[in-house]
Amino acid sequence: MIVHQFDQTNSILNTFIAEIRDVDIQKDSMRFRRNIERIGEILAYELSKSLDYRDTTIQTPLGNKKTFTCSDKVVLCSVLRAGLPLHHGILSYFDDAENAFISAYRHHPNNDDAFEVVVKYFAAPVLDDKVLVLTDPMLATGKTLENVLDALKSHGEPKQIHIISVIGSKTGVTKVAEVFPKNTQLWIAAVDDGLTSKGYIVPGLGDAGDLSYGPKL
Repeated sequence: MIVHQFDQTNSILNTFIAEIRDVDIQKDSMRFRRNIERIGEILAYELSKSLDYRDTTIQTPLGNKKTFTCSDKVVLCSVLRAGLPLHHGILSYFDDAENAFISAYRHHPNNDDAFEVVVKYFAAPVLDDKVLVLTDPMLATGKTLENVLDALKSHGEPKQIHIISVIGSKTGVTKVAEVFPKNTQLWIAAVDDGLTSKGYIVPGLGDAGDLSYGPKL
C-alpha cells in the first residue's frame, strides 16, 4: 500500500487538524464538521493528481483552449455517520462522483473492551473499472475498512482503490495494508502512535461521529 501522510509538511492543513483535536474548539460541532470538510477538500485535491486525464478542447467566448480533464469514473463510499462531513468535503471536488454509503459500528457482545464491527446498511453502484474512494475519518484498528472491503466485493472489481482518512493509528494503517490490494493508496492527514484498550486512537480527537452530530445512545 502507498501511504501519503501530510502532517509532516507545514501547511494550513495542520491548522485544521489542530482545531479538530482541541477540546475547547471541538465543542462547536458546526466548526468541527466544517474543518473535517476542509481536510477532505485538501486530501481530495492531492488524490486528484494520481488520476487519469484526457485531452479536451474547451470553447470559450473568444476561442478554443486545449486542456486536460479527469477521465476516471469515481465512486465515493463513506462510513456512516462519522464519514458524512468528510464525504461532503471530497464530493465538493469530485462533484460528478457516484456515491455509496455503508453503516458500520462497533458491537461489544460481552460489554467489555472486545468488539466486532457490524455492517448493516449498504448501498453502492457497480464498481467495475471505476476508481473507488473509501472515506473513514478515524482509521483506528482497521477492522471497519476490512469489513467494508468485504461488503463491496459483490459490487464489482474497481480499477483502483483509494482510502481517505483524517487521523489514523500505526496499527490501523498496518492492518489496512495487510488486507487491501497492494496498489491501494492511503491519503491521511495524520498518524498517531497508540490505541486505547477499546481501540480508540491516542491522542486522536475522541469520537468523530459524536463531535459532528451529538452523542448516541
